[in-house]
Amino acid sequence: MVEKLEDILARFGNKIASAGDQDRAGQGPRPHLLPNRHPVRDFFIADILDWALKDDRHSMEHPIFSLSKTPDRKVRHYEHNGIHVTVAPSAYGRATIWDKDILLYCVSVLTEGLNQGREVSRTVRLRAYDFLVTTNRHTGGRDYDLLAAALNRLKGTVINTDIETNGKRQRAGFGLIDNWQIIERSQGSGRMSSVEITLNEWLFNAILAREILTLNRDYFRLDGGLERRLYELARKHCGRQVKWAVSVDLLHKKSGSHATLKKFRELLKRAAGNDALPDYRIRYDQETDRALFYTKDGEALAKYIGTSGTGFDGNSGL
Repeated sequence: MVEKLEDILARFGNKIASAGDQDRAGQGPRPHLLPNRHPVRDFFIADILDWALKDDRHSMEHPIFSLSKTPDRKVRHYEHNGIHVTVAPSAYGRATIWDKDILLYCVSVLTEGLNQGREVSRTVRLRAYDFLVTTNRHTGGRDYDLLAAALNRLKGTVINTDIETNGKRQRAGFGLIDNWQIIERSQGSGRMSSVEITLNEWLFNAILAREILTLNRDYFRLDGGLERRLYELARKHCGRQVKWAVSVDLLHKKSGSHATLKKFRELLKRAAGNDALPDYRIRYDQETDRALFYTKDGEALAKYIGTSGTGFDGNSGL
């Protein structure tokens, strides 16, 4: 029998019903997130830390980035509901979901500029240190080298797609970024200090059209590639609603995971047990072979019960 929402609430008890600030951040009673590596706010990047973290809806919907830290040099094709995406990596490998943090940073910077009424361009200048701190990375010498490697993968990964942004369609293949260059190096160490990144027109058009969503900053504390991807999909489809249900077969396709479907089910169950996603929980229904994502906001769950009286059966019309 399909579990009711009331049973879900009873099973999790006060953990959901109270929905304290720590729980809503996705930590829960047994944290599985990476530690906050910079708990003391840096005065010089305080403004950046106050900005809302933004992501474009299109890369959240479709599997563009590799979920593995092992270099992926295979050309990948994806098609769903008439949408086509082909991702071709360079010799550096396909850009990873951790490399995408650079794009999230740039999207957030440009969106904040638009919110403040400033004119923005496709070229974003960032301080490498600010990026490393904001995205919860270490700040040693190797981390600057890893940033350069990530930029090379973003530049080398080529996308062909018929997805429109801001009503426009790219007619040719394009890199995830157009180019990047080091503007300034720190004295003494010679490490990159300031970097200029030029976004492709496809992503820039999405920013101008506000085809973006806000992410929880604890996203940067998710270490697993699949967990990051599951959070993206939950944020895109569930959003501020109470729940989103999807067949495991479709979720497997949307995730971009290269695990077998059988292995993917095991990974999904593990992610559900770890309960590390910010804002959402996962439940796997073996009887229907569906995944159910639902909010960690206890007040929203209680209101859903009170107003709908609907069982927690995961029927979402997908």
